[in-house]
Amino acid sequence: MAARTGREFLAGLSSPRELWVGDDKVTDIVSHPAFAGAADTLAEIFDLQHQARDVCLMPDPWTGEPINVSHMIPRSIADLERRHACLQTIAEFTVGLMGRTPDYMNVTFAGFAGRADEWAINGNERGAANLVAYQKFLARKDLALTHTIVHPTIDKAKGDVPEPGNDVALHKVADTAHGIVVRGARILATLAPFADEIAVYPAVPLLAGTDSYALSFCVPMDTPGLKFICRDSCATAPNRFDHPLSSRFDEQDAFVIFDDVEVPCDRVFINANLVAYNSVMATGWYPNIMQQTMIRAQTKLEFAYGLASRMAEAINDVSPATRQMLGEIWTYAEFARAAIHSAEIEAFEYGNGVWFPNGGPLAALRAALPTWFPRVGEIITLIGSHNLLAAPTEAQLNDPKLRPLIDRYLRGAGETNSEQRARIFRLAWDFVGSALASRNELYERFYLASGARNYQLAHALAPKDRARRLVDELIGLKARDGRGQAESDKKIIGLPTSAEFPRR
Repeated sequence: MAARTGREFLAGLSSPRELWVGDDKVTDIVSHPAFAGAADTLAEIFDLQHQARDVCLMPDPWTGEPINVSHMIPRSIADLERRHACLQTIAEFTVGLMGRTPDYMNVTFAGFAGRADEWAINGNERGAANLVAYQKFLARKDLALTHTIVHPTIDKAKGDVPEPGNDVALHKVADTAHGIVVRGARILATLAPFADEIAVYPAVPLLAGTDSYALSFCVPMDTPGLKFICRDSCATAPNRFDHPLSSRFDEQDAFVIFDDVEVPCDRVFINANLVAYNSVMATGWYPNIMQQTMIRAQTKLEFAYGLASRMAEAINDVSPATRQMLGEIWTYAEFARAAIHSAEIEAFEYGNGVWFPNGGPLAALRAALPTWFPRVGEIITLIGSHNLLAAPTEAQLNDPKLRPLIDRYLRGAGETNSEQRARIFRLAWDFVGSALASRNELYERFYLASGARNYQLAHALAPKDRARRLVDELIGLKARDGRGQAESDKKIIGLPTSAEFPRR
């Protein structure tokens, strides 16, 4: 099997899994009203890779079969440019609203496999070999993969990582003849109902003495003992006029319980190896995956700019305040585009022949987005005002007695008719006011940690030599490297003291 079609993807969702949403233990993902719309959208994305095969497909380096370009292990700037085109094509299909389309994990595991040398440290050669083999399997089967990397919060005062003896966080409890047994929970598995498999890998570095929590592996969604508790659904009825976004793009999020799950030996990438766990994410992971997610974010910002502009045009709002706010959204989108471009053209080899973008511009962008996206939502709300609540439904427009009145009293300015105005403002409401809109704002605020934490991370990792030199030369101080303070900053947020945004 190589690149799958939408029909093949939907067929793969027939495998049984223990998954709950609302009051239901779900037995049929494809037809359940909470999941049907997003399942169809994801099927369309699998079909899209064939429709745009020149952009989205490439030959498998070993078999020659067509696989998605997001599985590419980049080895040059040209490879990153080619991957950019594929990732942008996918992001545009969902206007950036689905943060976990399958290309996200494809890019992640391509980066892991490309830097298998990092995973092989401290006696973890077997785990690294398993990872390389799994990445090939993922690409050739064209699986949809979800992941769960965050430890559940029980007592915030105890920190974000488990202390020894924590019985909630995912940990290893036994070895078997065939693998290991794991128990505990993790959050959140976005895309869980639509995934074929689930991945566990490191996030925040662990404390000394917590080796049993230092795990990485992948297993199928129907593995015995796996249980998924989904948040309340934000999906709406399949009417793209009334609900153009929430009828299609609710990718879902799930709390994951591992109730004594056995992981086969060949699916284990880190087996209670604290040194490997705490180091494999410290260099290339961030800039590699940020290419995908920042292209997605830029697409969403450009969509928001287009939407806000259409809203203003529909009611001929040319006031200075509105023009200023439109310019503000465009500025965010342009900063995002420029940061991605800078990171890609400044890409370099990170080791093992693998090329990733320069992490600095992407880290700066990542820290700013949790502030930008809520502001974008506020701007669209301000431009929309009461018009967001005065957009007739498709059924109301189709009523023969009501339609003439709607045409008269709810038309737009200039050539904008009542149906066009309704479509624009219903789309805007779905973007800022619906249940899906609230979930998406929460997602953007805390994706890969909050803006505050990402600013702290940016400061800890930022190269400081030139900035310090400019100050020291001006005030006549003897140059000093400030290494002690820099190492202290890194220790505060759990980073290796050697960590820094790599540069050419």
